[in-house]
Amino acid sequence: MPTVRHADYIGSWLEVMREDSRAIVRAASQASKAADWLLSFLPEDQQRPATPETAIDRRAA
Repeated sequence: MPTVRHADYIGSWLEVMREDSRAIVRAASQASKAADWLLSFLPEDQQRPATPETAIDRRAA
């Protein structure tokens, strides 16, 4: 069973953000796009339309 090393994971993100303050924004944008792509494979009857509460303003990405 692999060992989970939360402190190392967080430490690596802190190092990245020290070098590039927008890295977390880009990572979140890419994760959102990946999730949208994966969800696009759901059958239409299982997809939910975007609502103002769940829609993300993609202009910022």
